[in-house]
Amino acid sequence: MTLPRGADFNPPWPLRSGHIQTMLSSSGVRSFLLPSAAHKVREGAQNVMVEGGPGIRLSGAYTAQGTGRASRGLAVLFHGWEGSVDSTYVLQTGSRLLDEGWDIFRLNFRDHGDSHPLNESLFHSCRIDEVVVAVGEIARRWPSRCMALAGFSLGGNFALRVAMKAPEVGIPLDYSLAICPIIDPAEGLFSLEKEAPWFYHAYFMQKWRRSLRMKQNAFPNQQYFELAELKQNMRDLTRSLVLRHTDFDSLESYLEGYSVAGDRLRGMTLPATIFTAEDDPVIPVGAFRQLSLPPNIELDIAAHGGHCGFIQGWDMTSFTDDYIAARFNAIADA
Repeated sequence: MTLPRGADFNPPWPLRSGHIQTMLSSSGVRSFLLPSAAHKVREGAQNVMVEGGPGIRLSGAYTAQGTGRASRGLAVLFHGWEGSVDSTYVLQTGSRLLDEGWDIFRLNFRDHGDSHPLNESLFHSCRIDEVVVAVGEIARRWPSRCMALAGFSLGGNFALRVAMKAPEVGIPLDYSLAICPIIDPAEGLFSLEKEAPWFYHAYFMQKWRRSLRMKQNAFPNQQYFELAELKQNMRDLTRSLVLRHTDFDSLESYLEGYSVAGDRLRGMTLPATIFTAEDDPVIPVGAFRQLSLPPNIELDIAAHGGHCGFIQGWDMTSFTDDYIAARFNAIADA
């Protein structure tokens, strides 16, 4: 079986622009134009809570496949920063895998979607342990013959770190796939501030400030931030919240805490794929080329696709659906 590769993605002009791909990836325009089949994973979905450790609750949605055949396995999907289980790319991927015979679990990270009232402490990107515990509970509650994980952007970073930890804690994960994952958080933060067009920084900051206000409204007796801090840029607001709400003594040590750059993935024993685009304006491609990876991790860099876009045409469907489905199916069939 020949698996699709990044080199196979050849979108028409003007979809060859990384900026257009990125802007369309999560836009309302794309959600409107997508065929109704891209939302199929919502049909019959069970909204559930899973434990992320003592007193920690994470929300998610489980959808059982209904092809009439035996399930291929359980596909777990992670959204990106300030996304949710209902992000367009998560729904589209989940719906495609559902048609392929997979059961689907879409997990919300802490303080994403409508989950702000569930836990008093703030989300941050080093909260990997609660995600690992949650994935372990998902595996126990919905046992399957095969379990595969896919994540987008920050969710891709989490997907790689979960795959690193899964064997040592007994999670029966078979494969992990990361789409445009954050590799070096410090470099990515610098890129958003200094190199990427201003509207990317503005877009993420608008969503983050809205999320922080939702958290404050959920726990009015807590003080998560000073009002003046919300006016800061991404770097300074991150530093303020790190020093106020985590055990890290500096922004730099926090960013290092969830980095997978350099040789940090050398110890991974599970098969995995990292798929990104040369023209991603959010996460610089240089960090991917500097990775030192074991043979079981596939690195695939497409010429086009932007950040988590890979939109094939004006129906707004994504090449990543074919890409993920083919690799998941190959693992299940093996």
